[in-house]
Amino acid sequence: MRASPELTRRGFLKTSAVVGGGLVVGFFVPTGMRRLLAQGAPAAAKLPAPNAFLRIAPDDSVTVLLAHSEMGQGIWTTLPMLLNEELGADWSRIRVEHAPASMTYAHTAFGIQATGGSTTTWSEFDRYRQVGAAARQLLVTAAARRWNVPESECRTEKGFVVHGEKRLSYGSLADDASKLPVPSSVTLKDAKDWTVIGKPTRRLDTPEKVTGKAIFGLDVKLPGMLTAVVAHAPTFGGKVKSFDAKAAKGVAGVKAVYEIPTGVAVAADSFWAAKLGRDALKIEWEKGPNADLDTKRLLETYCAKVTTPGTEAKAGGDVQSALSGPGKKITAEYSVPYLAHATMEPLNCTIRKTPDGCEVWAGTQFQTVDQQHIAGILGLKPEQVAIHTTFLGGGFGRRANPVSDLVSEAAHVAKGVDVPVKLMWTREDDMRGGYYRPLAVHRVEGALDEKGAPVAWRHRIATQSICAGTPFEGMMIKNGVDATSVEGASNSPYLAAIANHRVELHTMEKGVPVLWWRSVGHTHTAFAVESFVDELAHAAGRDPLEFRRALLAKSPRHLAVLERAAAKAGWGTPLPTGRARGLAVHESFGSWVAQVAEVSVEGGRIRVHRVVCAIDCGIAVNPLSIAAQMESAIAFGLGAALHGAITLQEGRVVEGNFNDYRVLRLNEMPRVDVEIVQSREKPGGAGEPGTPPIAPAVANAVFALTGKRLRALPFRLS
Repeated sequence: MRASPELTRRGFLKTSAVVGGGLVVGFFVPTGMRRLLAQGAPAAAKLPAPNAFLRIAPDDSVTVLLAHSEMGQGIWTTLPMLLNEELGADWSRIRVEHAPASMTYAHTAFGIQATGGSTTTWSEFDRYRQVGAAARQLLVTAAARRWNVPESECRTEKGFVVHGEKRLSYGSLADDASKLPVPSSVTLKDAKDWTVIGKPTRRLDTPEKVTGKAIFGLDVKLPGMLTAVVAHAPTFGGKVKSFDAKAAKGVAGVKAVYEIPTGVAVAADSFWAAKLGRDALKIEWEKGPNADLDTKRLLETYCAKVTTPGTEAKAGGDVQSALSGPGKKITAEYSVPYLAHATMEPLNCTIRKTPDGCEVWAGTQFQTVDQQHIAGILGLKPEQVAIHTTFLGGGFGRRANPVSDLVSEAAHVAKGVDVPVKLMWTREDDMRGGYYRPLAVHRVEGALDEKGAPVAWRHRIATQSICAGTPFEGMMIKNGVDATSVEGASNSPYLAAIANHRVELHTMEKGVPVLWWRSVGHTHTAFAVESFVDELAHAAGRDPLEFRRALLAKSPRHLAVLERAAAKAGWGTPLPTGRARGLAVHESFGSWVAQVAEVSVEGGRIRVHRVVCAIDCGIAVNPLSIAAQMESAIAFGLGAALHGAITLQEGRVVEGNFNDYRVLRLNEMPRVDVEIVQSREKPGGAGEPGTPPIAPAVANAVFALTGKRLRALPFRLS
């Protein structure tokens, strides 16, 4: 499980990287954006270091190292598919490993090793094909030289180089190929010749997960390891005033109790002993500046704020005049609560200090950022921190924290003991630990002309900034506007179709730590935008689909998925008594998604029976994975729409576990039909874009059924 050492460009080119008698291929691509962590980042070299590798062993196995983290989104299969499109290996011989934490594996756009923003497939689409093509070229060259024939007469076939009746396996050629210079350029297949990309492919990680062989962070066990839990302040920003550890130290198995910056750590032989020790602590807390936070008062403050002008995020025409003119006026306010990520696997991190640095085992989305924070705490250089990325039991953004809260706490815990230690957060620790999707309130005002066409749209948003105070602030906040607060609203195609429009932002400074949550700002902007479009349509006396068609006439990809979903769902055809349909369409992370929800109300509760989803994500590398991600995103978003809310009383988070912070249950899961648009456009995201449309689609269906507008999440009929 030891991580590979930091690789340099010079070292890689000098050795051509022979590993275990096999072939390792690296590839180069220029960084597309300035580094997100520009502060302190090294200057970009003329030729960036290799950032992904392919290893072919003498036994014909092909190991692909992932520069990104597998958290259920399917890249354990998608990235090897890209590579094998060009390599042409025997798919049954493909193996996959997470790459070690190293700038060798930096994201092509972000300049750090990270997984997020539904960027993995598009960021690696060229690179993984390039490395496959380079490896194939080396293998062909090696075979041609062994046979003393022209390379042009050789071809490859399912893990073999073939010349006439002669065949040599990739494994038998790997050693020779490793001694050849890596080609300076490669020619990739034309799309018409693809045989792997676009083919529905079963996931490579499924067998390990089904059999229990897959290693998640919670599965890591090291000799002599202790397990630690931390008692955190009950309010955000609270501090330890004093504590009595006598009773805690008396619990069998407890080995150490000590204060760290975030609370009091208890390390023991087992999790249960550590938890019992923590329960026995007597702590006096300084509650800090946020002890009076209350959800009801926060909402009142936000609602008052959106009645006043905010910072301009997008503007066109003369909104005020259009809103003051003749025609029908509509005003609506929408609110969404704080939301926890509620990952299946609770947060955890294992650290073992070594003479040369430390080793870390964690399911992380932010290897480079975590590496830097751990190094700073333990007095090491980042390259002395070897991070072993395990499988992630869900991420949704929670394991990509700019301040690395969990792993930083683990590093402080590790400083207090001389043996390996695993920090574990209980479900309650995680649920009450902050870094939520921000609470937000939207106020939208619109005007219709005498023909029922929209002529004005003013949209005011009050929410917290996710990027303020982080290394991402310089890139993401421009002229006082955090792009993640307004995305999906400021760039809505509806605004482009309405001459008079304006989006304004009030950035609320509250003491609740916030973070990106699956689909980030689109989680709330899509709800407000698609709900309000529906309200405009009904105010105009027009069918919601027809109304959207008119507004999306110059947005062909929006319109195409909308038409596809509506047709598949049977929009306009009769439904059984007591059911109705609602629709929504939204673009995020480079993909366009439309959804039609079919609902009923049973016993005073909303029941979603069916969701038809159409997605245009550009080139669909693995349709099976894309369909699964749509199903997953719909379940995730539907759970939030029907149940999810983090609430505060007297500065404390009320919810603690799945009994009071409900996620979608199996008997609530609707039938989901996914339609994938065939496209040769640049690949977009799949992990997040399916979440934003589901809440407004359901809300619009409930209105069609009951005449009641649901403008607050989670939905309540009374």
